[in-house]
Amino acid sequence: MSGNLVTISATVMCPHGGQANVLPAQSRVLVDGSPAATEADVHTVTGCTFTAGGSPRPCTAIRWTGPSARILINGSPALLQDSTALAHNAVGATQGPPNVTVVQQRVVGR
Repeated sequence: MSGNLVTISATVMCPHGGQANVLPAQSRVLVDGSPAATEADVHTVTGCTFTAGGSPRPCTAIRWTGPSARILINGSPALLQDSTALAHNAVGATQGPPNVTVVQQRVVGR
């Protein structure tokens, strides 16, 4: 797997259009002026409108399961644009993969 390195400035959305907000775990490694994203970062989701059976079940978090195998930042694997992840609702049920659409174009990793 290879792809552009994700920073906290990347546009990450849940499968239903909710915006992921990142609380970075590190701020020492910068790419294009923004901290590089790692598996240790907390990605919360706001604005998800998903409903099931008439009751709201919005995505609340994104958990990354397939970060870079070769790049570590402060001991945590870096996130790449094609890293695998799943959005989850408040009770932990998976709701599908997020969309990573806007990322920096200078640094590519594996």
